[in-house]
Amino acid sequence: MNFDQFKLDSRLKAGIQRAGYTDPTPIQTAAIPAAIEGHDLIATAQTGTGKTATFVLPMLHKLLNGPRNRSRALIVTPTRELADQINDNIRTLASGTGLRSATVYGGVGPTPQIQALQRGVEIIVACPGRLLDLIAQGHARLQNIEILVLDEADRMFDMGFLPDVRRIIKAIPAKRQTMLYSATFPSEVEKLASETLTNPKRIAVGLTRPAHTVTHALYPVPKHLKTALTFELLKRTDTNSVLIFARTRHRAHRLAQQLSREGYKVTSLHSDRTQSQRQNALAGFKDGRYQIMVATDIAARGLDVQSISHVINFDMPDTADAYIHRIGRTGRAERTGDAFTLVTPDDTDMIRELEKIMKQTLPRETLDGFDYNVPAPPPSQNQPAPRSPRPLPHHHARRPHPQPHQPKKR
Repeated sequence: MNFDQFKLDSRLKAGIQRAGYTDPTPIQTAAIPAAIEGHDLIATAQTGTGKTATFVLPMLHKLLNGPRNRSRALIVTPTRELADQINDNIRTLASGTGLRSATVYGGVGPTPQIQALQRGVEIIVACPGRLLDLIAQGHARLQNIEILVLDEADRMFDMGFLPDVRRIIKAIPAKRQTMLYSATFPSEVEKLASETLTNPKRIAVGLTRPAHTVTHALYPVPKHLKTALTFELLKRTDTNSVLIFARTRHRAHRLAQQLSREGYKVTSLHSDRTQSQRQNALAGFKDGRYQIMVATDIAARGLDVQSISHVINFDMPDTADAYIHRIGRTGRAERTGDAFTLVTPDDTDMIRELEKIMKQTLPRETLDGFDYNVPAPPPSQNQPAPRSPRPLPHHHARRPHPQPHQPKKR
């Protein structure tokens, strides 16, 4: 099957080609026809499967017919980063159509957003808080909304946005098409879906298991040697595009500083950074100015960088769902990728849960030449994690018996 078989408006062909789409992914094959027909949808898919196109293409197809310069479609999403990613996709796919979109979110001044809405856009991509502010001020007029997309609904629930989402829904026409996307369905999200959608079609692709294009490896290590082992992994890995996840913003910031001192081109993404710093970090990571990004889970969903070859979990995430979304940043669009996870005895329960979901035992690996027996510093000394002995050059790295998994060259 190819995109011609969806019978999309011919004016979208240029944008589809510009986006590099050829054969539709399973979620696109399942969801696009139903969305074009105007059905309400509840959809679930793994990250990196082309999910955004499943609502953007049918939306553009519909908006090409009808009035312009008025807001007819609304996409509500939990984070500013995801709003920007979706808006970038819209602009690519809408190339040459004249359809316009604008982002609405906090953390930046409202004036440019208000001006964009006043000029007239067909699509608004918004985070809940700022959108409600602009509705209250009369700058966001939603009386002509025909299509509503609620993206990452479970993430919005986790972040406490569902009351705001319900207020937004009350501000738009009841007669509309609604598409809800969620990786998981806690009871609050199910309740929201039952309140908001009419006879929805449910589409689920790849609900629980990570992408098959990702190779997984666990690296057991004492807590105090995590930083040293991370340095060693990076020395034995091509570091053109590596995403490292840390559990807290403090740890992400500190690890980024340590990597910078080691000579890596590194940036970070976490909640202590301003919106302009986040945008600069994402842009620099996308265009290759930074080899490494250290992030908290704020970046786990919606980060669309096609060339990420490795994800390193410096800390094991709190849930299996978070692990799947983290490692979904690599192995995208049928490319292969590697996911390395540093694990301690505290992570045993989470490993067991992951292996149950993935229906396989995840390989435990060690690095030849790394000293795992360096003692922890006394608790009273707040010193950095000890470094391993002089590292083996990459080309001299030896595989002990049994052969361990070695980080792949990219």
